[in-house]
Amino acid sequence: MTDRPSVIRRVVVVTPVHNRKDLTLLCLRSLSRVQRPGIDLSIIIVDDGSTDGTRSAVVAEFPDVTVIQGDGNLWFTGGMNVGLRAALEENPDYILAINNDTVFDDAFLMKMIECAEANPRSVVGALLLLWDQPHKVFQVAPTWNVWEGGFRHWQKQTVWSVPDRPWEVELIVGNCILFPTAAIRECGLMLEEKLPHYGDAEYTPRMRRKGWKLLVQPEARAFCQPNTPPPSLRKMSIGKLFRTAFLDLGNANSIRRRFYANWYGAPNKLEAVAALPIFYLRYLLGRNIEGDYSQTVEELSLKEMFADKTVGERHLA
Repeated sequence: MTDRPSVIRRVVVVTPVHNRKDLTLLCLRSLSRVQRPGIDLSIIIVDDGSTDGTRSAVVAEFPDVTVIQGDGNLWFTGGMNVGLRAALEENPDYILAINNDTVFDDAFLMKMIECAEANPRSVVGALLLLWDQPHKVFQVAPTWNVWEGGFRHWQKQTVWSVPDRPWEVELIVGNCILFPTAAIRECGLMLEEKLPHYGDAEYTPRMRRKGWKLLVQPEARAFCQPNTPPPSLRKMSIGKLFRTAFLDLGNANSIRRRFYANWYGAPNKLEAVAALPIFYLRYLLGRNIEGDYSQTVEELSLKEMFADKTVGERHLA
């Protein structure tokens, strides 16, 4: 990258938040320290009815950040859509969608933009790492497999087992994604009615079906808070099990949520339908690829799995 970039890239960061004031401030402090030569960066936070003082704390420490107030009913996907609409009004070159429980390597944004501009019609994800185990890869490059019940997330990958160049994937998890504005205008927003809390499960696969290349840039590193495992279905009362499985679309254990994620995110509808009963059969047999069983299953390195999917890149002008 040159010291005097000849082109200014306009980037708007969007993140929805709800009652995670300290995490949100930590995220914003990290963003304030990133390298940004040639980058005009602004930030939009959608505060979905926080009651812990998130809005006032953000305004006090980061007065240049735009805070849009929600009523507490947006969830992740609705909050992200509110932020995306507001970002589109600014007509940026890129929109960076992030989770607010993320901190960043100082060069991550430059690396993501360089990757996007070296590869036309591409959406770029960061290399997600756990902030308590910063060598461990987190929710990167899941692959679709009907016989494993849908998208399989890898459990044993590290910074040393990923490709050393950007590589093409089937889905980018929504913790840190750089969208060219053109991709959002062409493909629309997330499906908040069907997937209120997991809109990223189908969003980048939809873009991929429309001809956008999905890439992960391994030099763009984002450090994420580990996920909290959802309560076990086996330990729920019948009433709670019914509500969780059939009524609560925001729950990770929702059957409807999983069906919609498959229906809209799978390569085709036949595979989407076939994967659902296979997932629950594996769950009943204790062979759920998302649970403890996954720790007993061998994994090739991502470097081996995606050896033929790496792409080139160039530096910003």
